[in-house]
Amino acid sequence: MGFNSQYGSLLYIVAIFAILYFMMIRPQRQRQQKHEQMISNLKVEDRVVTVGGLYGTIIKIKDDYIILKVADNVRLKYQKNAVAQLTEEEPVTD
Repeated sequence: MGFNSQYGSLLYIVAIFAILYFMMIRPQRQRQQKHEQMISNLKVEDRVVTVGGLYGTIIKIKDDYIILKVADNVRLKYQKNAVAQLTEEEPVTD
């Protein structure tokens, strides 16, 4: 009787791990790979949004950072990983 109970407990633990893997770990890993691919494919003139919500246009790319133009005569230096997504929105100019 104890033999079947041990296998039942082990099967339960394996099932919980499988559910966690497919519902949490795997999707997060896929999002991370997609983000890394987007970062590696950045190019000059891409319009981006940073993790802080700043919209800008890439004007220079180096190994680990980018220079964003956010307004006339305003350039900011950001780490590449700070780019959250590409966007098609035009920068606001007043």
